[in-house]
Amino acid sequence: MRRLYKRRIACFFATSGHSGVDRLAQNLLPALVEAGFEVDLLKVRRHGPVLKGDKPNGLNIVDMGTRHVYSSIIPLIRYLKTRRPDVLLADKDRVNRVTILAKMISKAKTTLILSSGTTISVDLAHRGPFERFLQRSSMGRLYRFADRVIVTCSGVKEDMVNYTGISPSLVEVVPPPVVPTRFFDVVQPVPDHPWYQEPDKKIILGAGELCYRKDFSTLLRAFSLLASKDASLRLVIIGRGKEEKNLKRLARGLQIEDKTAFMGFVQNPYTYMAHSSLFAFTSLWEGLGFVLIEALSQGTPCVSTDCPSGPSEILQHGRYGRLVPVKDPNALSDAMDQTLKAPLDPETLKEAAMPYEVRRATREYLKVMGLI
Repeated sequence: MRRLYKRRIACFFATSGHSGVDRLAQNLLPALVEAGFEVDLLKVRRHGPVLKGDKPNGLNIVDMGTRHVYSSIIPLIRYLKTRRPDVLLADKDRVNRVTILAKMISKAKTTLILSSGTTISVDLAHRGPFERFLQRSSMGRLYRFADRVIVTCSGVKEDMVNYTGISPSLVEVVPPPVVPTRFFDVVQPVPDHPWYQEPDKKIILGAGELCYRKDFSTLLRAFSLLASKDASLRLVIIGRGKEEKNLKRLARGLQIEDKTAFMGFVQNPYTYMAHSSLFAFTSLWEGLGFVLIEALSQGTPCVSTDCPSGPSEILQHGRYGRLVPVKDPNALSDAMDQTLKAPLDPETLKEAAMPYEVRRATREYLKVMGLI
C-alpha cells in the first residue's frame, strides 16, 4: 500500500480482550499506521484491545483515565477539542452512543465512522427487554448523526436497516481485516498433539468460544454420527468458555470422549487449521465468522451452518463450502462426510478469504473514511 501524507485517525474501542473487535483492532491499527496515518487508540482502563507485538511508531495509546465507557464521555470531548482527529472510528453500540454524544457536544469537525459486527435483531432477542429497547432506539435515533456506519456483511446491513429504521445509504458493507498477508502462504508447523502426527487420522476442527451461540453441541452430535462409520476420524475443538464442562459431558454421553480433544486456548490456531482435514462452523448466529475465514485462508475445506449472518456470504452461497441449517446434526454430518470425500482444491478455498486480507480490507476502510 502506498504511503500517504500524515492525517490522524482515532479509534475508540472497549472490548473484552478476546472478541472479534480485538482481533480486528490487532490487524487494522498497525495497517493504518503502515498506510501512513497517525493513529490514536483511545483506551478505557481494564478493557481491550490488547495489541500484540511491538507497538509501531505512529500508533499512540491514549488513556481515557476511566474504567467505564459512559464515564469516558468528558475525556472524549476533551480529546476531540484538543487533538482534532480527521476521523474517529468507534465500535460496539455502547461506545458508539458515547462517541456520538461527545462529537455533538464538542462540535468537532471530525468524520465519525461507527461500526457494528453482529446481526442485531437476533443478538438482542437473547437480551432483556430494557437492553433491547435501549439499543434498538439508540441505533435508530442516534446513528443518523454519524457520517457512515460500517458493517461486516450484507446480511448484517439488511438486518440493521429493517430492525432500526436506519437509512440504507448510511450503512456500508466493508470486509474486516482478518488474515495477515503472510498467512496465506506461510507453511504452518504441525501441532504437537499426537493425532496430527498420525497420517491415517482425519481430523475435524472446530474453533471459537465455548458458548451457546457457537453451538458446539451440534458439532459433537454430528461427529458422533460420522465417527460411528469411520474409525479414522477425530474431533479437535480449540477455545474456552462457560459451556466447556457441558460439552465434555455430552462427548462422554455420545461415547466419543476418546475421539475428541478439547484444547482450550491456543496461541496460533492457524497451525491447527492448516493441518486439519476439515473445519466445521456451527454458530446459531454471527456478524460474520472470523474463524471460518481464517480456516479458508489455510486452504482447509469448510462446512458451516447457514446462520444469520456471514457464512453464506463468505462461502458464496455454497461455492466454497457446504451450508446446512442450524441445529441439524444429520445435515451437518452428511455435509462433513461429502466434503471429506471430495474436498475443494486449497488454492480455490484461499480465494474465498482474499477479500479479508489485512491490507486489502484496510484500504476499503480508508475509502469509507474518505482518506483515499
